[in-house]
Amino acid sequence: MKLLRYGKPGFELPGALDNEGNIRALSDLIQDIDGDSLTSLDLQTVDLNALPIVNDISRLGPCVGNVGKFICIGLNYVDHARESGMTLPDEPEVFTKATSAISGPNDDIIKPLNSDKLDWEVELAIVIGKDTSYVSEKQAIDHIVGYCVCNDISERTFQLERGSQWDKGKGCDSFGPIGPWLVTKDEIDDVDNLHMWLEVNGQRFQNGNTKNMVFKTAFIVSYLSQFMSLQPGDIISTGTPFGVGLGLKPPKYLHLGDVVELGIEGLGTQRQLVVDAQ
Repeated sequence: MKLLRYGKPGFELPGALDNEGNIRALSDLIQDIDGDSLTSLDLQTVDLNALPIVNDISRLGPCVGNVGKFICIGLNYVDHARESGMTLPDEPEVFTKATSAISGPNDDIIKPLNSDKLDWEVELAIVIGKDTSYVSEKQAIDHIVGYCVCNDISERTFQLERGSQWDKGKGCDSFGPIGPWLVTKDEIDDVDNLHMWLEVNGQRFQNGNTKNMVFKTAFIVSYLSQFMSLQPGDIISTGTPFGVGLGLKPPKYLHLGDVVELGIEGLGTQRQLVVDAQ
């Protein structure tokens, strides 16, 4: 099932996409697409065709609401580590994005004040579906409810030149578009073999596949669960392939008016306009 949220920021309603591309309202069944609903709603019993069609959709919101943790894995593709001039880690490189960075899949990217190296990263994101602690790699799949597209937007000066904490360049407002949908795991045959891409102003810069991840999805969930408990609705973004602005020669970064488009096979697409901070 493709779960989604629609409406104005802060007032999103839950919905789902049917096989004909119609958005069906889930408001009579749940209040939101969040940790509570992901554990309480039996998706197998939902008959989408019996639910009302939503005709007026002005905005898609983040596909998960009330996110508790937004965890990211860095340098998880060999070619991206190489282009960044960084050593491939022996264990997953873990950092977090502020949950206030989360935005809708087509919301504007807000260029922060004093930003001069605004970058893009198409990534597969995992959504946790049940309480998770000290799980094995084999058990991990049972704790995943689904997947979505994430653009791990980064400000490289903040990230790499303002001290040692990556979080400063990762958590600015609008730096975490997720969606358009939360696609439940039953719809994805092989999450570790999905084509992914990203374009800026119509020019393709990233053209990769999740099969090239160093640390695979089940391992990542198991690994993180050894250091922290994970709760339903938590998001884990799993790294980006080759082709970020930082790695180009010369480097290329986002400017006001640029349009970023990205997508992952089976998970939908995003489109964002870069705007100035108000």
